[in-house]
Amino acid sequence: MRPPADIRVPDTLTASYAEGGEVGRAWLAALPGRVAEALEHWDASPDGEAASGQASLVLPVVLRHDGTRAVAKFQPPGEEAAAAVSGLRLWDGDGAVRLHDHDPATGAQLLERLDHTRTLEAVEDDDTALGVLGGLLARLVRVPAPPGLRGLGDVAAAMLERVPAAERALAEAADRRLLRTWAAAVAELAGDPGDRLLHWDLHYGNVLAGEREPWLAIDPEPLAGDPGFDLWPALDSRWDRIAASTDPARAVRRRFDLLTDLLALDRGRAAGWTLGRLLQNALWNVEDGERALTPSEVVISKALLHHR
Repeated sequence: MRPPADIRVPDTLTASYAEGGEVGRAWLAALPGRVAEALEHWDASPDGEAASGQASLVLPVVLRHDGTRAVAKFQPPGEEAAAAVSGLRLWDGDGAVRLHDHDPATGAQLLERLDHTRTLEAVEDDDTALGVLGGLLARLVRVPAPPGLRGLGDVAAAMLERVPAAERALAEAADRRLLRTWAAAVAELAGDPGDRLLHWDLHYGNVLAGEREPWLAIDPEPLAGDPGFDLWPALDSRWDRIAASTDPARAVRRRFDLLTDLLALDRGRAAGWTLGRLLQNALWNVEDGERALTPSEVVISKALLHHR
């Protein structure tokens, strides 16, 4: 095996694992060796600086045998990483970045290289950007989820169990009422959670420009479920513009109507599952110590409740 790759682990990745416990710190310490092993496996060389999100490292590479420019992605093994590989294999580049290969020994993914400097955030016209995202999402969710993938039914049941504690933690009565309303919407739909392959995190920043297609989705967190549960990230994208508009709730409804048209969704059902996403986010925030709902959650809820 070649020696550990001479890469600089970005500070953001180091910081995200600093408080992540012994397992996370051990994975980070072993990362240079894992990179070297993956490059050996693919006969690849680094082709630029490494970048990262909070949980993964991304390294541009070039394959020595044919000069293909690709990206190697490294993240800790587990359910999320396995789901991403499964989803990318099923989509096979149809609306999403193409998975060229997966190295089980290191958990690394060899991905099609896209232009990380150009996301949908750069598209000024919101209807245009939303049309691109909605078109990609429509292609992704038409694929049935594979057997064994984590399902929305289990996610919904777990959320409902956590509602009473979260409700007690919220400081304002109005927030507690909204939380109960969202929980009621989930309880109404939980018996029919859907079976489509969801991206679960398709916002403007997770759509990159490419060469094979103008735009492609990246960084999926695949889940089996109803496509309505996949709309919230788009509704919340570029929130500063929504918040600065004269009528934020109306701006949200416009986005919601465009997305549900593109995906041919029943608006009542899609609104209910979007309220479920608000519930999920609120539960996470409360468990992180927050004692109030976020302004965007309140506005999106206001915009969608008339569909219920």
